[in-house]
Amino acid sequence: MPRFDSPALRQRLAAILGAVLLGLVAVGFARAGEWVQRWFDQAIAGWPLLPLLLTPMVFALTVVATRRVAPDARGSGIPQVMVAAHAPAAPTSVRMLSLRGAVVKIGGTLAMLAGGGAVGREGPTVQVSAALMVAVHRWLRVPLTSGVIIAGGAAGVAAAFNTPVAGVAFAIEELASAFEQKMAGLVMLTVVAAGLVSLGLDGDYVYFGAMTQGLPLRTMVLAALAAGLSGGLAGGLFARAVVALTLPPPGTRRARLRARPVLLAVLCGLLVALVGLACGGVSWGTGYGATRALLGGGAVSPWFGPSRFVATLLASISGAPGGIFAPSLSVGAGLGRLLADAFPGDSTGAVVMLGMIGYFAGVVRAPLTAVIIVMEMTANRTMILPLFATALVADQVSAWLQPDKLYHALARGFRPAAADPAGGAPDAALAPA
Repeated sequence: MPRFDSPALRQRLAAILGAVLLGLVAVGFARAGEWVQRWFDQAIAGWPLLPLLLTPMVFALTVVATRRVAPDARGSGIPQVMVAAHAPAAPTSVRMLSLRGAVVKIGGTLAMLAGGGAVGREGPTVQVSAALMVAVHRWLRVPLTSGVIIAGGAAGVAAAFNTPVAGVAFAIEELASAFEQKMAGLVMLTVVAAGLVSLGLDGDYVYFGAMTQGLPLRTMVLAALAAGLSGGLAGGLFARAVVALTLPPPGTRRARLRARPVLLAVLCGLLVALVGLACGGVSWGTGYGATRALLGGGAVSPWFGPSRFVATLLASISGAPGGIFAPSLSVGAGLGRLLADAFPGDSTGAVVMLGMIGYFAGVVRAPLTAVIIVMEMTANRTMILPLFATALVADQVSAWLQPDKLYHALARGFRPAAADPAGGAPDAALAPA
């Protein structure tokens, strides 16, 4: 029987305790995000023009606070985790996965939602979860490895979306560029523990609600091709724009604007407010409610997808904390709804799913994760073949527009040798997720 203080036993104990803790934090983060969005909706219902003042102010204050307290908490969090996993003991990795950064990440994301920013909490949950896992291992004096950080990030995906299989797939496909077989057990143990916490607190829910719609074979082929091409083009364009605007070449006009982060944040916030007012508010927040309605065959404004594309791009380059997982799924849902008009019938929800997959895979370029995450979020197993086909087409089309994967490109700016356009600290933390 192994001793209580044996390294192997302490490693397993640290993994389980860390997973339980991050599961609790992920659920609390999700509930806080929902409350903040309800507050914003109620506020603008009473004062429709409030975003013209509130949104730019929130963007600017969030950027200033983040840069002063925890600069590595800016943006998504996924590029930070990818870089930290390559050198767990490096000073930059310690800074990226600090508890202070985790607190700022949560607070900044909630602030952005309170200001109407089109940001998600799932990407930030990845960095927060990795930070919590690292902290628990340090408390228990368990050596840090790449597997610990990757497991924490994977569990964050699982807990945020209630998608355990997608958490494992995300670890393999994105967080670990060279996934070692010996990490598999640690990743799955952590994901299962975090998933059980989420399950115990929120029940066996399906993120976007269960749906069972399918498509006839001919429609399936045509819709998958259309969603893959359009989603890959739109997603690739988004990724290319984010990389170009977040990491501009020195001396360019973009670099000079990047060197004035508060002005950039104010401009992004003002544009987000104007877009929201122009489209009737469909671009605010994560877009979760409208996406769920679209999957059920409901109707939203035809400007839902395009307006959210612009709002998510502006929030992503603003320099504030916030992710792109949920916003990208909502943009894809809007794209799918536009495509559904070309395939009349009772399969609107199924085409919306294909739009979600196409755009999400085009942005992130992780087709396996995209398919699994949407399948688990909708509990739909009948669409697996068209989902895979759409994701593969979108991935190839997106690669033509943006050869480097989004998170991999942005992660380069976090490495110690990289400097921002102003000559200071790495600026890729402005990246989304």
